[in-house]
Amino acid sequence: MTGDHLRGGPGPIEDYALLSDLRTAALVGKDGSVDWLCLPRFDAPSCFCRLLGTDRDGHWQIAPTAPVREVRRRYRGNSLVLETDFCTDSGAVRLLDTMPPHEKNQHDQPCLVRTVAGLSGEVEIKLRWVLRFAYGDSVPWVRRVRETEPVLDEYILAIAGPHTAVLRGDVLPRRAEHERAHELVVTVHAGQRLSWVMQWSPDPQDLPAPMDPVQEIRVSEDFWREWTEKITYTGPHRAAVYRSLATLKALTYAPTGGIVAAPTTSLPEAVPGDRNWDYRYCWLRDATLVLLALDGFGCSQEAAAWRRWLVRAVAGDPGDLQIMYGVNGERHLMEWVADWLPGYHGTSPVRIGNDAYRQTQLDVYGEVMDVLHLARERGLLESEATWALQRGMLRHLEKIWQQPDRGIWEVRGPDRHFTHSRVMVWVAFDRAVRGAEEDGLPGPVDRWRRIRDEAREEVLERGWNPQVGAFTQYYGGTSLDAATLLIPAVGFLPGTDERVVRTVEAVQRELQHDGVLVDRYRTGERPHHVDGLSGQEGAFLACSFWMVDALAYIGRRLEAEEMFDRLVGLANDVGLYAEEYDAGSGCFTGNFPQAFSHLALVNSATVLYGGLTRDQRSRRNGTSARSPHPGGTSRFA
Repeated sequence: MTGDHLRGGPGPIEDYALLSDLRTAALVGKDGSVDWLCLPRFDAPSCFCRLLGTDRDGHWQIAPTAPVREVRRRYRGNSLVLETDFCTDSGAVRLLDTMPPHEKNQHDQPCLVRTVAGLSGEVEIKLRWVLRFAYGDSVPWVRRVRETEPVLDEYILAIAGPHTAVLRGDVLPRRAEHERAHELVVTVHAGQRLSWVMQWSPDPQDLPAPMDPVQEIRVSEDFWREWTEKITYTGPHRAAVYRSLATLKALTYAPTGGIVAAPTTSLPEAVPGDRNWDYRYCWLRDATLVLLALDGFGCSQEAAAWRRWLVRAVAGDPGDLQIMYGVNGERHLMEWVADWLPGYHGTSPVRIGNDAYRQTQLDVYGEVMDVLHLARERGLLESEATWALQRGMLRHLEKIWQQPDRGIWEVRGPDRHFTHSRVMVWVAFDRAVRGAEEDGLPGPVDRWRRIRDEAREEVLERGWNPQVGAFTQYYGGTSLDAATLLIPAVGFLPGTDERVVRTVEAVQRELQHDGVLVDRYRTGERPHHVDGLSGQEGAFLACSFWMVDALAYIGRRLEAEEMFDRLVGLANDVGLYAEEYDAGSGCFTGNFPQAFSHLALVNSATVLYGGLTRDQRSRRNGTSARSPHPGGTSRFA
C-alpha cells in the first residue's frame, strides 16, 4: 500500500470491518478510511458514502502518508473495538476505532471515536475528513468554532438541513485548499496518542458535550465483554461463532429490538450486474433466524425484545402483514435510485428502499410461527397479545396459502408455487397445532391440523419430481433450489428419508462448486425465467452452510465437518462474511456484513457441535411455557 491509498474509491468488500453502536454502523477499510456511515440509524441517509462512489462522496481516512509495508488488524477480544496496525519503514502506529454502544440510554446520539497510538519510531499520518450528507448529495456548511464558556471547547461544526455533526480532537484538521474537505498532517511518535470524536445531533442549537475517547473505548470493550460472557458455545471454531454472534447483535437496533439484514445498500451480487439491493431493513424471516442463532447459545433477551418489536410492527389487519419493516416498524419502504452515485466500483444502480416489502412470501408465516413456538419452548412466556397475533396470521394464511408467491428469494419474476414456501406453510400450521396440543393454547386445532396435513401431502406430491429425483424449486419445474436443503432442519421430513438424501445429492451435483460453495439456484446472463433479472451472482454463503447442516442430517457428518472448516476459512481477516462469495475472483459480493451468512454459520455450529436446533421436538425438560394468570386462572403470562 503506497501513498496513493490516501485518495480514490472503495476497496474490496472483504477489506472492511464493522463498527456498531446498536443504532447504526460504520465500515472501516484496511486503508484506515470510514467509507460508509448512516446517521443516526441504520437506514438513515449516509454521511460517508465513498463505498458507493468516490472520495468526493464522503469518507474519513486516517493513515500514514508514507508507503505501508504491512497492515494487521483485529478486534479486541470479542468486542467491536477495531485495532489496525500500520507498519512503515520509519515506524508503526495503531489506529483504534469504535462506536460506543449505549443500549440502555435511548437518548444517546451516535458517535465515532478514532485514536492513533504510536507503537515504534515516528510515523507521519494524514487525516482527511470529507462529510457529505444525503448519500453524498448534500455538502454541509462547515465552520470552526471556539467557545470559552463555561469551558474551553474547540470543534468543527457541520450543518446541512436536519443533520449536524461535530468533530472534536486533540488536533483539528484545517480546510483543504480549493476543496470541500478538511485535512491534517501530523507526526506521531512512539508512545504518543491522538484522538478524535465525531458526534451527531438533530439540533445545531443543542450540541452533544465533549467525550473522553479513552473512556468511550473502555465503555465499548466492557459492553461487548459482558455481552459475550452470556454465550455458552464451547465447540470447535469458537472464535468464529463468537464473532458471528457479536455481528448479529451489532445489527440489532437497540431502541426497538429490530434486526437489519445488513447495514449496507446496493453492494452488487456481481460486477457488472443489476442485482443491487437495500438490506438496511428488518426482514421477518432473517430476524427470526437470527433470534434462533442468538437464543441457541444463551442470548435470550434479544428474543424478548424482538417479539415486542414484532407485535408493534405487524399490529393491525393480519392481511397487511409484510415481509419486512423499518427498524422502528415503518411499513412504506419505497424504492428509488440515487442516480448521482456511480455505485460500488461503478456498478449501478444505487437503490434506496426496497420494493420487495410489497411482495407476498408465504414462507414468512412459517418462520414467524416457528420462532415464536421455539420462544415458548425456551421459556419466553406467551402473552395474550402475541398469541392473538399468531391466530390472526393463521386466519389470513388459511385464505391465501394455496396461492403462488415470490418465495424466499423474493424474485421479481412471476409468482409461482415455490416448494420451500409450501413447506413453511406446513411449518406454520404444525407449530400452531403444537401450541394447542403441548401448551394448551386456544384455537381451532382440528382445522389447523387438517390444513397442515393437506399442505404436507401437496408438497410430497407436487414438490417432488421423480424424473429429477429431487424436490424442485417450484411445482412442475425441473430446476433446483438450495432452500430445499432446509426440509430436514424444519422437521418436515427426517434426514433419513430417501427423498431428502436424493435432494441433497442433487443440489451437490447441480449447485455446488469445489465441494464448498453453493448457489441459490442457477442464474444466467439473460433475464432469468424465475427471478426476472440478468447477470450471474456469487455463491450464497448461507446456502453453503445449509449444505453443511443437510449433510449432517443425512448422516454424512465427517463431510459436513470438513465443509464447515473450509467455510469458516472464507471469512475476512476480522471474521466477517458478505452475502455471497465469488469463487472465480476469491472476493466477497453482495451486502456486508450479512446477517443471513453469520446466522447460518452459528446454526451449523449448533447442528454439528451442540446447542438448540430448530428441528428438535421439544426442549422443555418437563417445564411449562405457561404460568398462572395473576387472577388465578391458567391462561397467559
